[in-house]
Amino acid sequence: MRQLEEKVAIVTGAGSGIGRATAMLCAEQGARVVAVDWNRDTAGETARSIREKGLEAIPCHADVSLAADAQRMVGAALETWGRLNILVNNAAVQVLGRLTETSEQDWDRIHSVNLKGVFLGCKYAIPAMIQGGGGSIVNMGSILGFVGDPDLAAYCAAKGGVIALTKAAAISYGPDNVRVNCICPGDVDTPMVQDYFDKDPDPARARAAVSSHYALRRIATPREVAQTAVFLASDAASFITGSVIVTDGGLTSRCY
Repeated sequence: MRQLEEKVAIVTGAGSGIGRATAMLCAEQGARVVAVDWNRDTAGETARSIREKGLEAIPCHADVSLAADAQRMVGAALETWGRLNILVNNAAVQVLGRLTETSEQDWDRIHSVNLKGVFLGCKYAIPAMIQGGGGSIVNMGSILGFVGDPDLAAYCAAKGGVIALTKAAAISYGPDNVRVNCICPGDVDTPMVQDYFDKDPDPARARAAVSSHYALRRIATPREVAQTAVFLASDAASFITGSVIVTDGGLTSRCY
């Protein structure tokens, strides 16, 4: 039997990268998927790709930083399939900037999507999960939630908040059979990371330099992170909650 047979899953940031890989893998493992993205076109592309495989998915155009949109994505799952079992809070934005160089506007935008978006997703998904007997929430954190990057001050702060929020939610709603966990990847081969490499005069050199810091000498593929998300969403992880799963190819295992 597939890991997520007959379950209903919402995946935010499903238009590309980790989100698209997670939406695809959830569907392959039997879930009915609401593919959420702020970009209407990419949300539709992900849902179409899933349906072309004979699997079930609908797109949902939503900005996770807005309460009305968060309510609407949960409503889409309930109206289409009558329940909600899984939420993967993956949507995120990134803006380079040292602390004193970060504008208030950039700080607010990063926290609005990366942290408030997780809060709103949980806020509206949890009651629906409780009504259905329980569920699993997977929040996408980052190793930058517990180690620093001088050029990503606001991003680090937001991802640290995701880790703390995950633990608080797990404690609060464990008695209701709602599990809440967090994945902390390192670099992942997504459009956002490629954009970072492309800002370097020599993108290939930049990628090789970053990869050299990993024990596995490469960065992750989106599907590798998606596999961790599917595991945490599944009944195979039935006694795991409040956990932070580091999926970083050994990056944070080294000191120098």
